[in-house]
Formats: sequence, C-alpha cells, structure tokens
Amino acid sequence: MPDALTSPRPVTRRVRAARPAPPQRDHLDLGDPPGTPGTPGTPDAVAVTGRYLERAGRPWFPVTGEVHYSRIPRQRWSEVLGHTKAGGLDTVATYVFWQAHEPTPGDFRWDGDLDLRAFVELAGRHGLDVVVRMGPWGHGEARYGGFPDWLVERSLRTGMRTRTNDPAYLELVRAFYARTIAQLAGLTHAEGGPVVGAQMDNELYDQPEHLATLRRTAEELGLRVPLWTATGWGGAQVPATLLPLYSAYADGFWEDTDTEWPAFSPVHFRYSTVRDDLSVGADLREALDGVVVEPGAVPLKDDDALPYATCELGGGMHVAYHRRPLVTPDDVAALALAKLGSGSVWQGYYMYAGGTQRVGPHGTEQESHATGYPNDVPTRTYDFGAPVGEHGQVRRHHHLLRRQHLWLQEDGAALAAMTTTVGGGSEDPSELRWAVRSDGHRGYAFLTTYQPARRPLDSQPGVQLEVGLDDATVVVPTRPVDLPAGVSMAWPLRFPLADGLVLRSATAQVLTRIDRAEDAGRDLLVLVATDGVPVELVVDGLGEGTASGPVEARAEDGATVLDLTGTPGPDTVVGLRGPSGGVDVLVLDEETANRLYRLDVAGRERLVLSDAPVHALDGELVVHTEHPTASLSLLPAPGSLAVTSGSDGDETAVVPGSGGAGWRSWTLIAPGAGRHRVATDLAPHSPAPPEPARGGPMDRLSAPTEFTGAARVPLEVPADALAGVDRALLRVAWTGDVGRALVAGEVVSDHYWHGRDWDVDLTPWRDDVARDGLTLELLPWRHDTGVWVDPSVRDVPDGITVATVDVVRVARVVLSAGEERPWS
Repeated sequence: MPDALTSPRPVTRRVRAARPAPPQRDHLDLGDPPGTPGTPGTPDAVAVTGRYLERAGRPWFPVTGEVHYSRIPRQRWSEVLGHTKAGGLDTVATYVFWQAHEPTPGDFRWDGDLDLRAFVELAGRHGLDVVVRMGPWGHGEARYGGFPDWLVERSLRTGMRTRTNDPAYLELVRAFYARTIAQLAGLTHAEGGPVVGAQMDNELYDQPEHLATLRRTAEELGLRVPLWTATGWGGAQVPATLLPLYSAYADGFWEDTDTEWPAFSPVHFRYSTVRDDLSVGADLREALDGVVVEPGAVPLKDDDALPYATCELGGGMHVAYHRRPLVTPDDVAALALAKLGSGSVWQGYYMYAGGTQRVGPHGTEQESHATGYPNDVPTRTYDFGAPVGEHGQVRRHHHLLRRQHLWLQEDGAALAAMTTTVGGGSEDPSELRWAVRSDGHRGYAFLTTYQPARRPLDSQPGVQLEVGLDDATVVVPTRPVDLPAGVSMAWPLRFPLADGLVLRSATAQVLTRIDRAEDAGRDLLVLVATDGVPVELVVDGLGEGTASGPVEARAEDGATVLDLTGTPGPDTVVGLRGPSGGVDVLVLDEETANRLYRLDVAGRERLVLSDAPVHALDGELVVHTEHPTASLSLLPAPGSLAVTSGSDGDETAVVPGSGGAGWRSWTLIAPGAGRHRVATDLAPHSPAPPEPARGGPMDRLSAPTEFTGAARVPLEVPADALAGVDRALLRVAWTGDVGRALVAGEVVSDHYWHGRDWDVDLTPWRDDVARDGLTLELLPWRHDTGVWVDPSVRDVPDGITVATVDVVRVARVVLSAGEERPWS
C-alpha cells in the first residue's frame, strides 16, 4: 500500500458486532394470508418479520421507485419502467390520484394515461412488482392532495369530515376504492401478478382508526396483498395492521426562505438507527391543521418489532416558488447509502422518475396558494430532479444508485438479516462516521466523509476498523488509510468467494457477480474502487493457491493480502485459484462502474458497459442516445449484435470492435442523434416585475400569474431538427425567475429557475413547432424578491440571460444478440 496515502497517526476504531437474535415472527397482520396462493411454505410467499421482509422463505430486500403513471404519457411508460428495472429496482410505487379518475361524481376514467391496469401489467412485463398508493388523499404536490374539487366543495358545504371515519366520506371512498380494486383484479401477488402492496392514505398523523378502516374497506372489496403500509414520519400514529414506512430528504422546498438547510437534513448523512423525520410534511400540518411539531416534541422511532423500511428517500427534490433546492446526484447517492448503513431493509425512492402535472376540468392540478396550500409549485413540470427526468432524461444519480442496487441484488438477502452498530453520529465534521452491519459471522463496514457542499465534512486520516465478530476479528484495512473528503463506501467483511475462498476484507465495494460456469468455469465478482482509496484484498483460504493479475501479495495474520498495483478499470482482473475453487475479481474504477449494467440479454444475465442509457426488454437491448455514436461492451459476449429497429431507419448501425478480459465491444451509430443549436447569448429585456405577492396559509411568496410584461422570445425550429428521432427536447440554459414555453398559445412547460437547465419536450407538438415555432415567456430574476436558491447559484445578475437554446435529438435503437461467443 503506497506510503503517501497512509497517515502517520492512525486511530483504530474497535467495533463489536455480535450475532443478532432471531427476529420476531407471526406478530404482524402482514404477509400472504393463509388459504391463498403464496401462503408461507409455497413458492414466492411474502412474509414480514420484526427485522426484515421475506420472499420464498429467504430475506428479501425490496428496492422501490416512485413512478406516477398518470403524469407520464402512456407511450413513454415502457421506456421509464425499462430504465427503472435497469437501475436495479425490483418494485415501483404509484399514486392513484382520485381527482384524475373521478373528475365529476360517479364519472370514473381509466383510459389513456389513466389506465392503471395497463400500467401494472406493463410493470410486470418488465419484471417489476407494484405498490399501489391508493389514497384517498395522496398529496404528491397535487391540487387538494389529489382530492377532486367536487369532494372538497361537498365537504365545505355539508361539513363532511374528510380523512376520518365520517360515514358520508367513507361511502365516497368505498366507491373510489371499489373501482380502483376492480382495475387490479387478477394482478395481485396472490393471483400470480405484480401487485405486492397497498398504501393507505398519506401523511396522516393522528387518525390511526381511519387508516385501519381503509385497509378493512379495501379487503372487504376484495383486495388481497401481503404488504399494507402507511407513511410513518412526523410521529404518525400508525395502526398495528399497517407497516410504517419512512422518509429522508437532502433538502425540502416546503421549508421557509430563511431556512438555509433543514434541521433534519444533516441527520440523513450520518448513520443512525432513528427512523423518523419530523420536517417532512410539517408545513401542511401547520397550514391545514394548525399543528406545529417542534423538534423533540415527538419521540423519534426506533422500533425493534418492525423492519426499518422506507418509501420516500429523496431521489431529487421539487421546487416551490419561494424556495428552490438544488439537490445533486451525489447528495442522493450518499443519503441512500447512509440509510443502508443505518439499517434500512427496504429502499424506496420518491421520485425515481419525474412527470408532468395534469390539466383537469379546473385547470392545472398542482398544489398552490389558490387552493389553500402553503406552496406555489410549477403548474406543469414535476421533474423533481429525479434519476429519470420528466421527459425520460437519464441522470447521473441513476447510475450512482444502480451501483448500490446491483450490490443489493447480489447480497441484499444477507444484508437484510444483518443488524447495525453505529459510531461517529455527532455533528462534528472532523469525526469519522462509520457503521457496521453484521449477522455475527460476516458483514459490511460503512464509512462516509460526505455531506452536501454547503456543509462539507473533513477528510479522515489513518482510518482503520477492528471489527469483532462471533468467531473472528477482522481488521480493515490491514494498514491504515487516509479517506478523502466527499466519499461514502461499504467494505465487505468475510464475503464468500468460492469453495474454500473468503474475502476477509476489501477496500473496494461489491458491485455484482456473474455466473460464468458455462463459459470460463469460474464466477466473476465485480468490485468498484473508491477514487483516492488504494485497493486492498485480504483473502482467506488461498493457501498454496495462486493470485494472478496486477497485485502484490504478502502473508499477514494467516491470510493473503493483495495490494492492487494496476489501475482499476474494465480490464483489471485478479484471478484467485484456491485448493477447492476459484473466482475472478474484476476491479472497476468509479467512472466505469457508472456505465455498468446487469441485464437479461438473449436469455442470460450479462454485464453491459454502455455510454448511453440502456435497458432490456424481452431479451433485447433498448438504447436511448443523444449522441451520434455510443460504445457498448458485453460480458459474457454474444457472437453478434444487430439492429432490430432504430429511429434513423436504415442509417442506424452497430459496428463490432475488439475487447479484452472477456469483453466484446461494439460502436452504435445513430446519425440522427445530437444537438441542433437554435439560439445563443440572448439577453431579452423585461421590465421590472411588480412587487412580489404573498399568499397561502403560511404567507409565503406567491408565484407570478401575470405574464403580460414578460420578455417574449420567439424561437423558430426547423422541421428537420425535430423529425427522424424518438424524442426532441428543447434545452434552455438560462437565468431568470419564472419561464413558460407556449406552443400554439398553450403553456406546455414551465420552469422556476434554480440552476438546472430547462428541458421542454417538443415531441408531441412537432408539427405545430415546425410550422409556427414556439415562444418562451421569461420573467427576470431579482435578488430582493427574497426567493431562496442554492448558494452555488446565487451569484447571478438581476434580469434574464439565455446562454444557449438547443434541440436535443434522442434516438432509440433496439439491438438483438446472436449466438454465444466462446470465452477467452
């Protein structure tokens, strides 16, 4: 290990990770009910213990992403679900917004983008299970929380108490539930379908009897699912018949403009067994119910009788007019890994894929001051800065999270059964933050020096952990190492490699494993190195065996210590051959790991390295690229790749190349993809806007509704910039306050500037835009308005600047694989 990276003053942290007691069982009214398919003891049965979920008799670690079918054009569902599955998720959750499905009393709609049944069936085709968030109230930044206008008006007129056991309300809920459940007939887990769970209401804190009534009502109407859930944050009173799920966000648009960083947010970047967060939804409780929850007023939950499960780990963050957070991909990934180190056994993201607010009978269906809510949010966009954007844009955190999810696919069953020991939980930025999850025999050591840029943590010199397990002590690394600032990792402890071979420890993270018995006779384990941290592999059981590849070997404490001497990358393979078995270890760098997928291609699981977003469907690869060329490499390599269909027709091609370490590479040529510059360096003028108004129950800044004084920027887009590709996005790099995009007089997109580019999907309006162009209406930025934006983007001038306007042309190409290529 290079001396330059070793601290002269190491401090060894000693941890005792004892074997956990067996979890409680049969104490929860959850899991597959007796007497139905899926009963415990039958294939694929779901059960819930006091510590984790089980499936088919072994621990199950679900990874769930929120995807709102009603906010995504139906023709894009398959693409979004494909990216979700390729991201390593196994479940999607989705709101059923009452206002969308019953816009007028008794008039139920399940057509088009509202076809819940078709969405669930398609999710199943992609290999995804579904959790249906049934409401009746959902929030999701929807108008009246998803309640139809007529329901709100009836409540005001008659005194009917919504979200309670008021008989008049329950009668209406029963009708809505009955129609929803009818859409799911034949699609539940017990019937062999993908629906594994249902959430009752959302962010309901003080009505446990009502939540219990909602489940009973759904069951009376015929719904049978193993998982019944409710949101548990904010000190919510959740009945014993529902599993409480928790949240964690890096920031929140719902905070006030004088909040530089929400009080609870730093907690989520530390390891902690505390599950609750009092800040999420606190603005609505104060605004609608007059309840102010002060820190410390509600005991935070750490309940050993229930598994630590989440449904709203922030996949990004929405913006409101008054407060516009800028959560980064690294924030999202670090928070998610911190929850794994803290004991989570169900990772659920909100949102995983963004969408667009609907337009209903009463106009746009977003939360607003006008409807009595505390925040004005954009009228159209619900992008949320999610891993998959509003228009299918695949972002960096899709790749960062996929690395964690591939690991959970490989070893999540073992991790779920491991309990957590936490250290370094203070706010001191100079303190090492660590946790160990272990079953007493093996485990993982979690370490982090990451916190968002506004309050970064220090680097950590001389890091070494001494972890006491039931029958051994593992020291990792064998020589202390310096950790740079801004990194998070989970190092394996006593990870099984092959017969007789065990990875006692490693300073690299488990990514995935591929079975290559039919190719090379040995599995391939994939690890990923952390930038700035030297890779050390400590192997037990190698004995008189051999280690090959770019490593230096030394014997220490009865094990073989291998220091990586080469540079991590797709060709860096360490071969381990023990007396009874062997394994190859591929050590990737982080950049390459961010390009790695594990997909079912031509009937088998393969590793896919791709420059462009890719997913699999029915054994074929589906690539979405905004560049004219993209490289793909596969392992195990098929004999060929061929274009099945492409946006560019006959001009799309795939050209074979070379490859090493078992990879084979191809270059995808999609000449129609790319960018078309529409405008650059614009400085449109708008008169100073009127003094900002305030509104809503918390007297916050209100979004402007008058655009007569806005700068108008007409844009002409040639037809050939829009044609011949799967999707055409207008990407606007600008600064200002609020922008709207109009096509044929209709507002098709809006944007509260907060530091990110603004994307507008022109695909549905190609003909209109090619004929008449489109218009941007832009209001100027003014610092003294008092809008909160992230410190990293605050230093912008008053007024409006438009740096560039491009059409981003996204091609879709489907590739099929040919016969297997022999391993070499």
